[in-house]
Amino acid sequence: MIPHYTHKIFIYTALPCEAKPLVEYFNLKKEVAVQPFAVYLNNDICLTVTGLGKSAMAAGVAYTQALFASVDHRVMLNIGIAGHKDYALGRLFLIDKIIDFDSQRSYYPALIFTPPCPTGSIQTVSKPQPYYDESYLCDMEASAFYETAVRFSSSELILCLKVISDNQLSPAENIQPKQVAALIAAHLASVELLMMRIAAKAASITTPEPPLFETLIKRYHFTVNERMQLKNQLSRWNLVTDHQELGLDEALHQSGKEVLCWLDKKINSTGFYL
Repeated sequence: MIPHYTHKIFIYTALPCEAKPLVEYFNLKKEVAVQPFAVYLNNDICLTVTGLGKSAMAAGVAYTQALFASVDHRVMLNIGIAGHKDYALGRLFLIDKIIDFDSQRSYYPALIFTPPCPTGSIQTVSKPQPYYDESYLCDMEASAFYETAVRFSSSELILCLKVISDNQLSPAENIQPKQVAALIAAHLASVELLMMRIAAKAASITTPEPPLFETLIKRYHFTVNERMQLKNQLSRWNLVTDHQELGLDEALHQSGKEVLCWLDKKINSTGFYL
């Protein structure tokens, strides 16, 4: 029987060697009842080893969210290795832009605090590349992770962390599992700090309904789907601004759809608050 923990943080790695230092550091135990993926648990954290590639990552995220997720505003992280032409081995980056090489779609994780490490852009490919792009980090899972994760949580609560494992002087074919585990292990303190910050933000918005919700659904017509969007948007505003006044002028809007459009623009144009 699978334990009924209330997992607040979900970590996804592609490789067992990426997961190993995290499992040891956070004292996670393997859940033997789960067969499709290797899953490790404690009271707060659920870590899944998905396997290499976009399809495996998307399947792992969706499967464990359906099986284990039981809280709103869950924190989701992809932690793993990536290559870059020039960056030194072992450097840690928090990803602020993800480009899918096949579809050319771009995703922009919302960063709502000052990170303890540099930020960078990453390009996700379907198979190992014989060359390094000068502009981007490169991996095989980030776009699938993010595209799937945003179906289950808010962008502000989704993080992608990558450690440089290869470059033009030390190409990907030189990578060894023990080396990968050591590269991840060197940044466990930063990983824990990021998790604590984002989990605190998630906890601050875990309320049944944002304060303006009831007022707005009485003033405007919202479909069932639009009501869900409204609740999510109001929660995002509270998360991004630390519960600042929204400043909505109800006289300027005629429908729920207009309110949602205004909210989206307002959130995307505002700065974050520490």
